[in-house]
Amino acid sequence: MDIDAFVAASKPSWDRLDDLVRRQRRLRGAEVDELVELYQRAATHLSIVRSASSDALLVGRLSSLVARARSAVTGAHSPAWREVARFFTVSFPVVAYRARRWWIGVTVASLAVAYVVGAWVARDPAVQNLVGTPEEIRQIVEHDFADYYSENPAASFAGHVWLNNAWLSMQVVISAILLGLPIPWILFQNAANVGLMGGLMHAHGKADVFWGLILPHGMLELTAVFLAASVGLRLGWTAIDPGPRRRAEALAEQGRAVMSVALGLVVVLLVSGLIEAGVTPSGLPTWARISIGALAEALFLAYVIFFGRRAERANETGDIEHAPDLAPTT
Repeated sequence: MDIDAFVAASKPSWDRLDDLVRRQRRLRGAEVDELVELYQRAATHLSIVRSASSDALLVGRLSSLVARARSAVTGAHSPAWREVARFFTVSFPVVAYRARRWWIGVTVASLAVAYVVGAWVARDPAVQNLVGTPEEIRQIVEHDFADYYSENPAASFAGHVWLNNAWLSMQVVISAILLGLPIPWILFQNAANVGLMGGLMHAHGKADVFWGLILPHGMLELTAVFLAASVGLRLGWTAIDPGPRRRAEALAEQGRAVMSVALGLVVVLLVSGLIEAGVTPSGLPTWARISIGALAEALFLAYVIFFGRRAERANETGDIEHAPDLAPTT
């Protein structure tokens, strides 16, 4: 090898690396990636120079550069805002988008259960008698159902609702640890409860009250729960069919995807809770309350479709990036 020609050809990249190392605290995201790449290249060049050159001064200068670059790489982190932006524009929406078939399946199955249970309860007085006495049912449909949304101050009610919704979603997420096996039962219970209440309200002429109170927040809330369930079930299926990768790798990636969804749904359920506390019990006309809920639902779905599809086309999986705080090896 002509070591002089090699050094001459490599010097521009060494100079660029030296410049990045000097400015390491002011680097932008793309420059951090460039720093890591040039560090890897310089480390390889150092091995070549050591084996092909007896110039101690050259070896010493390059060794010093690689050592300083290594320190910069092990201490270089992407700005926090960049990680947050990536989470909400890539990680969360692409995981949700990639789970869309499971998401749609869970949604259809849950709504079907709710409809069947609701129709059964509404049409069969014998089933209604199993729920409670006529006086108890009258208290539920005429007072308790509507009072639930207005008996507490909006701020405390919003916090209570958010905790309840988050707990339901966390049950689904936690069930992913058991490969999603408890999720169908959790979904069945939730759908059956919604169907039971809907059936009672319909049977006693309170259908308008039921839909006027359940739809404004329920569309977004249930969408979030169904999304959590879909990624949990997908994790369980990955254990059965990991595809071309090793099972451990596939499960690890899908497990991280579940956690991404769990974090993202904290924000979604907060919005749902605010709607349930501030819009559902408000004095707005029923059409206006339902329209607000439908708008929130449409915006969330549009967000997932737009950012999720774009990230999937860029071959993103939503998994963690190869962070630059892990020193590359040569």
